[in-house]
Amino acid sequence: MRILVFGSLNIDHTYRVSHLVRAGETLASDGYQKSEGGKGLNQAVALAKAGMDVYMAGAIGPDGTFLLDALRAANVNTDLVKTLHCATGHAMIQVDEDGANSIILHSGANEQITLSMIDETLSHFAAGDWVLLQNEIAHVDEIIVRAKQRGLTVALNPSPASANIRLWRLELVDLLILNEVEGKDLTGESEPADIISSIHVRYSKRCKILLTLGAQGAIYVDENGALIERALPVTPVDTTAAGDTFTGYFIAQYARDKNVRAALRCATVASALTIQRQGASRSIPDQREVIEAMHKIEA
Repeated sequence: MRILVFGSLNIDHTYRVSHLVRAGETLASDGYQKSEGGKGLNQAVALAKAGMDVYMAGAIGPDGTFLLDALRAANVNTDLVKTLHCATGHAMIQVDEDGANSIILHSGANEQITLSMIDETLSHFAAGDWVLLQNEIAHVDEIIVRAKQRGLTVALNPSPASANIRLWRLELVDLLILNEVEGKDLTGESEPADIISSIHVRYSKRCKILLTLGAQGAIYVDENGALIERALPVTPVDTTAAGDTFTGYFIAQYARDKNVRAALRCATVASALTIQRQGASRSIPDQREVIEAMHKIEA
């Protein structure tokens, strides 16, 4: 089994600030870091660090070649990443003293994905493989349809949320991973139970849903019922890649043995480790660290 992450590759510009900048305010930063990012890259790194066979597909510009080095260092296959004649996508990230963040994205090469690139990429995969998608590249709706036509298991993290997602063929998605904000944007509902019910009514009851609730933990729902996992009480330093870490580790554990409870616990511990560190993909723990942390919790 192989996992294809067809998603964004960004250059992150991260600024440490006393508070998130307000409208009309000019604020001096307390620190700056340029690093690898993009939800696609982050989730690919998390999957690889969780021990999976991971392939990254997407696009960068000539300024983004160091992103490939970071992926390869995490044992992610980068043969399917295209280098185009445009700027690499990038993100401007503010992180305040409490670890909260605010992010501005510029899509760059991520928006230059074409239908022919999609077909060529998917031709390397078949039934039994997974594809993990987000909402930071072009034609995600087409990738869903064409991946299902090839028999792939489709996992979607519809982030960042946008109105066009409501028009996608979400009934084809096997695993939908989203947070409360994305759930509200998708359904108009605020309460977790209402979000889940609305998704099942609008799209398909066959879709497995993983709804993350921040400090309140996460809820997983499938045809067998619901499971709740409480978050671990930790002091956040930087929450930038917490959701991506959770997504990667959950899918890795779930794809191995379909043990939802173990996957929820593993993902929760991994994301708790991530938010206690600065940075995006660089903050993601490896499998050994997660296993050691789980043993300490259970001791």
